[in-house]
Amino acid sequence: MSQNLVGNLADPANPGEAGPGLARAVDTGTGPGPGHRVDVWRGLRFLLRRPGLVLSVAVLVLVVLASFWPDLFTSQDPLKGVPSQNFRGPSGTHWFGTDELGRDVFSRVVHGAQLSLKATLIAVLVAFVVGGLLGMVAGFVGRWVDDVLMRFVDVLLSIPALFLSLALVTALGYGTVKVAVAVGIASVAAFARVARAEVLRVRQAVFVEASRSCGARWYSVLGRHVLPNAAGPVIVLATLDFGSSILAVSALSFLGYGAPPPAPEWGTLISDGRNYLANAWWLTALPGLAIAATVLATNRIARALDGEWSRQR
Repeated sequence: MSQNLVGNLADPANPGEAGPGLARAVDTGTGPGPGHRVDVWRGLRFLLRRPGLVLSVAVLVLVVLASFWPDLFTSQDPLKGVPSQNFRGPSGTHWFGTDELGRDVFSRVVHGAQLSLKATLIAVLVAFVVGGLLGMVAGFVGRWVDDVLMRFVDVLLSIPALFLSLALVTALGYGTVKVAVAVGIASVAAFARVARAEVLRVRQAVFVEASRSCGARWYSVLGRHVLPNAAGPVIVLATLDFGSSILAVSALSFLGYGAPPPAPEWGTLISDGRNYLANAWWLTALPGLAIAATVLATNRIARALDGEWSRQR
């Protein structure tokens, strides 16, 4: 029997040559194998077959760069106007034209991305943390805790999100951060429902039951098994909610609840330009195009994360 085991590891006719068993053992530790190259090629092929997704990623990257480093795109002051240059149409000097005070609209859109994206990130973070926490507790604890939390979520779902945001921002006051918090609270219910559904699904899985039967603590089961396996759909929802939060923040800014003038928030730019639609269409159309492109890009990326990549794999 011992000779058979040795024969599986080395060839008796050639002691320096490893047998199949040893060769397999050595090959598994030599570094990245063909599987890694296949995964990289699969990812590249996934992107090359979807030019719309590549364009969406590029648009979102440009918006993020404009939010953190606006000087990469323009060197003009968004608050300084030249009265003699007012109402100039789009040109090589002013890509998005100028407004009624002679301020460069492209510069105001680029610098306004910082305010709008900041408010959107705060809104998504508030909805993700608060809603995810409510759904996690409701799904994992169950019993009367689940009933109480879900009835509260049902109340939030019964109120239209924009009306709830308006009521909250009226109570909190004006400002970019307060608008973001109001939009985030209005989105809590959707995150709570998705998080609860995923926690309930994962909680009944076989590996969770096996972990409990082995004597694992509840917080160990929650942190090591439930949360990592339930986070995927919630993250996809956060990507989708990013686009809707941009629309909600811009809508509240359009109504005058955002940062006070002359802050160049995207919603404020559209609100200021609506009075000049007859002779200066670009004041409203081009900032609106920036909002639409950002929202469509985030929705396209969220759709790819939600179903297309999992089907590809």
